[in-house]
Order: sequence, then structure tokens, then C-alpha cells
Amino acid sequence: MQNEAGEIFYSKIMLFGEYTIIKGSMGLTIPYAHFNGQLAFPNKDSYTDLAFAQRSNQHLYDFWYYLQSLVNDNSMLSNFNTEQLKEDLDNGLYFESTIPEGYGLGSSGALVAAFFQRYVSHNFADRDNMTPSEIRSLKEQLSQLESWFHGTSSGIDPLICYFKHPLLLKDLDHIEPVGLPRYDKERSDAIFLINSGKPGKTAPLVQHFMTSYDKNDAFRDFTDHQLTPLNNSCINNLINNDKTEFYQSLKELSSLQKEHLSLMVPSSIHPLWEEGIASQEYFLKLCGSGGGGFILGFTRDYESTRKFMDKNGLETIPVYQDLRKTIKT
Repeated sequence: MQNEAGEIFYSKIMLFGEYTIIKGSMGLTIPYAHFNGQLAFPNKDSYTDLAFAQRSNQHLYDFWYYLQSLVNDNSMLSNFNTEQLKEDLDNGLYFESTIPEGYGLGSSGALVAAFFQRYVSHNFADRDNMTPSEIRSLKEQLSQLESWFHGTSSGIDPLICYFKHPLLLKDLDHIEPVGLPRYDKERSDAIFLINSGKPGKTAPLVQHFMTSYDKNDAFRDFTDHQLTPLNNSCINNLINNDKTEFYQSLKELSSLQKEHLSLMVPSSIHPLWEEGIASQEYFLKLCGSGGGGFILGFTRDYESTRKFMDKNGLETIPVYQDLRKTIKT
């Protein structure tokens, strides 16, 4: 193996809250260990892809220049040890990751969480017992670090990657750990991903949403009075384990996203999206900003849905089957 320089950090999935969280809705995000990454040093005697390690190392040098500029301007929110980072980069440090970029799984969030854990001297060692004010402070510090990758950042992606357990976002400033309920043992309920076949581009889609919200009264009214309430309803029903209401709200949310956020739905997925709504065998929704990457699915019969997707040339990746409480509520 490569010489490890830090702990493994998982990818993330925002189950609910994409786009609407920007305008004050609730959000529900979970860690996803299937894809992960960690800081490492190359090892010539191992399977390490040295060319990849060198490219990653150079990319991280660019990140270091950004961090050092914050230190020089006395604007760094965290006490980031840029001197140690520079020394490690000179020794070949890179980010070993299986998280695909542009697929809505928080690749930069995992990287930022790994950097924060290794290079920031902080008081957040007990992640399970942080106060609300500590969580807000941590989110602000992570947001500043991740902004280099996207121009702006809410800090949510690196926060969930850092915590490694589900988080409920009551809004952007009120975040708390949450438990997810066990699914019905007699039903093969599942949350899954399907690959649209191409990466998405977050920035232009977010800009399109913001412009539509700010300049189109009808779209703003739709977001505030239809999309946001349905999003919040899905979250509350899932947490409260009310499956009947959950799937009803999910069906409506899927229909609204297909109708009003069609630009974010990859064209190759349109027929399957509509088939799910019509058959009610499964429901699809955006995973992150959309436009490509992964699509998130929910079903009450995973095996049947998996076979259907397979016939249509799409592999399903299970996210949760038989959901169990991971954190006490």
C-alpha cells in the first residue's frame, strides 16, 4: 500500500436539500463509505500510480498557495499549519481517492476534511459531542478552505465528510447529528445510485438556479411554496419512519424536479425517471447539482428495480438497504 498520511474520509450524499437549502430549506446528508479518500505519500514499491500521485501533488501545491495567501493576509479562520503542509508536499504528498469528480459525492469535501484533520490544531477531537456553536464555527472554517475549489462553499460537504455520520440541516446555521430509521424487514426498501455516464458541472447549474430564483417570480414562488415544503416533508417523514407519507411526498418531489428542474436531469435518464413515476416501483431525484454524475433512487423492492435498471444498461449501487439507526436521536 501507499504510505498513509491520514485517516480515511468518506464521500457524502445529500439525500434531500439540493438547491433549496440555499434558500433556507431543510437538508439531510449522509456519509457514503463506498467511495473514499485519504492523504498519502507515494511508495515506489507498491501499487501506487506514481503519475497520478504527481498530478495530485501538483494540484495540492496550487491549493497550498491559496492557503498561504490567507495566512499572509491574516484572514485564515483556522490555525492551519501551512508550513507542515509545504514540507509534506515537498515529500510528495497527494490525495489517494476513489471519489469520482463531478458526480455529486463531495470529492473536494473529503479532501478538505482530510486536510483539516491533519493540519489544523483544533478543539473538535470529540466529533460526536460538539455544541451547535462549535459546529457552526467548524462549518465556517471548512467553507473557507473548500471555496478554493468552487469559488464559494457552504461548508456542508466537508462538514459531513468530517463528521462521518448523518446530519440534519434545519437550515444552514442549525445543524445536528440525526439517526436514520430501520427499514421494514419484510420489504426490500433501498436507496441506490445510478450512473448517468458523464460528470456534471456544479457552478453553471447553481448559477442558473439562482438567476431563475432572483429574476423569475413564478420560479421563486414554485421553489418557496412547492419544492421546499415537499423537500422538508420528505426529510421529516423519513426520519419519523412514516413510509406511506414518505413515498407519497417523494413521488411528488420527483415529478416536480423532472418538470421544473429538467435542465439538471441528464437527458439519458429522462425515460427512466418518467417510468418510475408512472409505475411507482421506484422514484428518482437529483444527487447534488445534477446535470450528470449520479442520480439518486428510492425503491420498496430493490431486487426488482435492480433487474429493471440492468435491462436498461444501468448499474445500480446500493446506498442503504434495511436502514438502521446510526446515531441515537
